[in-house]
Amino acid sequence: MDAILRPWSSGDLEALRSARASAADLDSQFGWDLDDAGAAEQHLVGALGFSEHARNWAITVQGVAVGNIGVSAIERRHGTAWAHYWLAASARGKGLAVRALASVAAHAFDDGLFRLELGHRVNNPASCRVATRAGFEPEGIERQKLRYGEARFDVETHARLASDPPPLTEPLPLPLVLPG
Repeated sequence: MDAILRPWSSGDLEALRSARASAADLDSQFGWDLDDAGAAEQHLVGALGFSEHARNWAITVQGVAVGNIGVSAIERRHGTAWAHYWLAASARGKGLAVRALASVAAHAFDDGLFRLELGHRVNNPASCRVATRAGFEPEGIERQKLRYGEARFDVETHARLASDPPPLTEPLPLPLVLPG
């Protein structure tokens, strides 16, 4: 499988639409309208881009974006950030999210961060497996933290420290030169 991480580009709009349509559970991950081409492209270059406080990479297989891995809420004073990920249905169950998360964590630690956090709904055991296999230790439950529609969900939080041992997984390649 030819999988790498790379920055998102405006040429990824159709792949992004396809990924979202592939799994109903991705609706909660997407807070924007992909049918409006202008809004969708703005999201690709804005929310899925690189800034001082957030970095996102497309998880690609043979050049096609099938998911996202990112860190946000980057806080340099304390050396912390929030990790997040999602995959299209066709890319799940192949270890891509674990490998992507391991790559981005290593990059974040090399870039001076010390603590990465993430959270998943407790009714999402697949996301829990990704977190733990990428070396993120469970830390606790945040009761009814998220709301999607009228339903509220408990969230299990995980964290990985720069001083933790690396996971036993092969990271996905990252580009040598990053935007911004």
